[in-house]
Amino acid sequence: MINEVKSKIWYLKYFDLFSELPDEDLKFLDQISYMMKFPKREYIYFPEDPANTIFLLKEGRVKISLLTEKGRELTLAILDPGEVFGELALVEEGNRQTLAEALEDTLICVIKREDFKKLLKKQPDLALKIIKLIGLRRRAIESKIEYLVFRDVPARLAHLLLSLAEEYGVKTSEGIKLRVRLTHQEIGNLIGATRETTTAALNRLKELRLIDFRLRHLIIVDKNKLQQLTEIGNN
Repeated sequence: MINEVKSKIWYLKYFDLFSELPDEDLKFLDQISYMMKFPKREYIYFPEDPANTIFLLKEGRVKISLLTEKGRELTLAILDPGEVFGELALVEEGNRQTLAEALEDTLICVIKREDFKKLLKKQPDLALKIIKLIGLRRRAIESKIEYLVFRDVPARLAHLLLSLAEEYGVKTSEGIKLRVRLTHQEIGNLIGATRETTTAALNRLKELRLIDFRLRHLIIVDKNKLQQLTEIGNN
């Protein structure tokens, strides 16, 4: 039990948001939080669920999505370990507006809203960090939606692949290999397109020798030409 507590406090300290908290507040954070495991493809919360908890991602990856009026899924973000989500519960009482799904076997630290607010009252600097995080995420979502509206599918796909290359790319002799594996449906959700349209766009990029596939990994062969697609593609 002691080792489990030490491990929990250790990783809480290495979240950027909590890196400057004194040990006393880290212990309080440990006391008010609990761990939950979610297997791959299990949903963490749904739209209209009560927004009364904040989540810290310790292991795995989580997809945050929005369901459109037509029932289609639009992926807003894919989160990696060390990230916080569900933070809008701190400023907006009511229900969730998004959908959270575990893309891998995932371990999450959960904190009730009211308990987290007690910590924020003790640490105003932490409250400012949370406000900044909320603002940055809202701007990122607004920017993404604007891009989806005013760009065509090839441009949106090229933009996504370049973004994934920045975050998950590894240089190889063949090009930039993406360490993250996404299905055509998941890529479609990220760019606001159907699976069929996404598959056709990916195949076209392969025909143009801008990308390639090796053992289920996507490889960016010509980064410069992909960049050109993001600049000229529009509705």
